Amino acid sequence: MHAAFLVVYLVVLIGLGIVKSRQVKTQEDFALAGRGLGSAVLTGTLLATWIGTGSIYGNTQRAFQDGLSAFVLPLSSALGILVLFSLAARLRRMNKVTIQDILEERFGVATRIIGTVALISGYLIIVSYQYRAGSAVVERVLPDLSHDQAIYFVATFVIAYTALAGMFSVAYTDLANGILMTVGLVAALGILLVQLGGPSQVFEHLPSSHQDPFGYSSARIISYLLPSFLLILGDANMYQRFFSAKTPETARRSAAGMFFGVLILDWLIIGVALCGVALVATGKMSAPENPAHGIVHIAFEALPPFLGAMLSATVVAVVVSTADSYLLSPASSLVRDVYQRFLRKDAGDREVVGASRLIIVGLGLIALFLSFQSDEFFGVALFAYTLYGAAITPPLLAALFWKGATPAGAVASMLTGLGTAIAWEFWLGERITTWAGEAGMTGTHEFLQNLDAALPAVLVSVFALVVVSRFGRPNSDALSA
Repeated sequence: MHAAFLVVYLVVLIGLGIVKSRQVKTQEDFALAGRGLGSAVLTGTLLATWIGTGSIYGNTQRAFQDGLSAFVLPLSSALGILVLFSLAARLRRMNKVTIQDILEERFGVATRIIGTVALISGYLIIVSYQYRAGSAVVERVLPDLSHDQAIYFVATFVIAYTALAGMFSVAYTDLANGILMTVGLVAALGILLVQLGGPSQVFEHLPSSHQDPFGYSSARIISYLLPSFLLILGDANMYQRFFSAKTPETARRSAAGMFFGVLILDWLIIGVALCGVALVATGKMSAPENPAHGIVHIAFEALPPFLGAMLSATVVAVVVSTADSYLLSPASSLVRDVYQRFLRKDAGDREVVGASRLIIVGLGLIALFLSFQSDEFFGVALFAYTLYGAAITPPLLAALFWKGATPAGAVASMLTGLGTAIAWEFWLGERITTWAGEAGMTGTHEFLQNLDAALPAVLVSVFALVVVSRFGRPNSDALSA
């Protein structure tokens, strides 16, 4: 049942991709679906893009390990979407293709190049763990495949599917993916609540350590919520979709739909995961070997075959819709910001579309290599979000809102944001934490132990932006609405 459901789903996706590929004539078609997305399709693709492995695996891991506290995790995304709601119509009126267009127009070519590097670095890490997330389902459905073969299978599908028609194939099938996600999660939660005897019984069977909805320390809340907030405010996928809207009002309505959809879907995922914790406590289900795989484990161990097959397909839908988006954005950026900008300024539409497809294949293979470098989901996701968000979000928001920001300030912000994120993650954070402990600063030491790179990176990035800009002369007025 699970295998048949998954195969049919993947075949339908590829079929739709082939059909939509016939509509691709220009780069605008490939990257922005001809700027013709309506409200329903745009809302669906925004939701399907954002509700990714960070939700289905990362939030599941936190729910299995932390309990009710996990319900706080979607709040940062919701807050970020409210900011995007205020920007959506304005972004569509700009008629840009990538966020690097905004950065270069305001701050010059250096920010375009650095922005492209930051985007590729962060997004390929995100794509890499999408491959591993999809393989967790494929391994269960096709047990004859090894772990590595399952990753190759998922990577091949994602690369081929994205290269077929770009945004045309991504956006229209994302609507179907969004519907499948919603139906699968609602049905799963309903069945699990019936099995357990209702929400009160779920709560009673949670370990005492999982029953406090306010169990996270302030450092944990910052470390868990700030990276996703930074990412969504500067996420090239979100901006690219607003650029793809049929009208400015379409973009605005879709952002409103995304706000409610993200909260509902993320909370559904956490609710299903907590039911899994209760099932384990009552002996009705074995514990998953990896808590991040809790939803997948529930699909195969605790649900009727048809519903389990639907939920496992939901997981794959989440993976595919996120992976293709985070693969398409850096490819579009490389084509627009490097290939057309510096290498082939006079390239025709056919050549540009062909280059886009080749670049997707190349980036997809790099992400495949990265997928074998770590087995983490939540931690890797937070680092990828931080790497991108600390470098891109402060100068991007400055381009839109602060007339006093200068090119030098923007460049300093991007470089220090990237550098601090990497240094804190791999060296500086541990050194400072150890020093605080040795100095007897107990409170500071405890805070730093639970703090990741996001807060230091964004503080340094904003500080550099403000200080360097104050010593320079503003480049121009902020972009007009």
